[in-house]
Formats: sequence, structure tokens, C-alpha cells
Amino acid sequence: MRTHAQQAGMRLFVGTIVGLSETCSGLRSSMPDLPDIAAVDAASRQLGLATDASELHGALCGWLAGGGAADGTWLARALADDALPAPAPGSVLDQLREAAVVQLEDRGFSFDLLLPGADRPLDERAEALFGWCRGFLGAFGLAAGAMPPLSEEGQEALQDLARLAKASAESSEDEEDEDALAELEEFVRVAALLLHGDCVLGPRHRRSLN
Repeated sequence: MRTHAQQAGMRLFVGTIVGLSETCSGLRSSMPDLPDIAAVDAASRQLGLATDASELHGALCGWLAGGGAADGTWLARALADDALPAPAPGSVLDQLREAAVVQLEDRGFSFDLLLPGADRPLDERAEALFGWCRGFLGAFGLAAGAMPPLSEEGQEALQDLARLAKASAESSEDEEDEDALAELEEFVRVAALLLHGDCVLGPRHRRSLN
């Protein structure tokens, strides 16, 4: 399961941000939790969406990381389907939006990916991670446009996410593959934070200085 993204991307910035994340881990308890993955899957099916919970969360996060509006229009805009209704206030999908917004903005690095639990088979969890990346990339492109203000690290992170989005899982229960998946999950989490920093937090900070 070790991929080029793991080899090329992990050396970029994971170590630094993971260290900061551990330093700030005590702040996580006050952050909103993501809704249950089964509840998000059920909400997705109810709307007739072709995306599962992990890919939908990836699309939401990609939309937000690219600078997309954090209001109720996110579902239609992140999935490029104007016919989709805005999630009702307080609904599962609205809770998903609220948690993603707060977690991406949090300086304590509380951001989490909505993925199947550790009790699920390894290949199922890996496929969900790759689906999360596919959702993220599609919506990020819609929000950020063709020329997003990416740093060199952000450009490389986006390229590595694209490689992961094209990957497919193989059945395995090997301990080494389990470790590799954990590393990939951390890479994806940090890559999303970096891209959000490049496209949202950085420009916001520069505007505040003007």
C-alpha cells in the first residue's frame, strides 16, 4: 500500500505539523465532533447522492479549503449540482458543515477525516481514504479555481492528493500496510490543512494587514 504520495509527500511537512498538533492536543476536547459516519451515509442516501460519507466529507473540506462559502449552499456547490437543497439547520449534514468549518479554522489542529473505524477491514478503510481525496480534489478545484495561491509545499501536496485519489485498495491485513495507511491518513489530514492555509488563512491574514 505504500505509494509515491507517501514517499514524496510525507517528507514535506507532516513531521513539523504533527509536532505542533501534539503540542496543541489539549485543545481538541473543546472542538465539535464530526457526526457519526453511518448517519452521514444515511443522509447521503436519502438525498440520492452517489457519494458515501467519506467522499462527501472530503468534498466539503475541499470546498472550504479552496475558499468556498461556508454557508448552507455548500452541498450544491461542492457537488456541482444546483438541484441539491441546502441541508436543514441542525441536520446531520449541517452538523458536518459546522464541525468541518471549526476544525479547519482551529489552530490546535483538531481537524479529522470522516473515515470508517479501526474495526473495519483495511481495504475498506483505504478505499474510503482514497474516496475522501477524490471528493476533496473535485470540490477544491471548484472553489479555488484554476490558479489557486498555493505555496510550493501546497502545490506538491495537491499533486500527492491527486495520486492518492487515483489509487485503489488491495485486500490486506499486513501490519506494515496498517502502519502505511495510518501514515497516509495523517498526510492527507495535514495536506488539507496546508491547502486551507494557503487559500483561506493566508489571504485573510494579508487582507488584515492592509
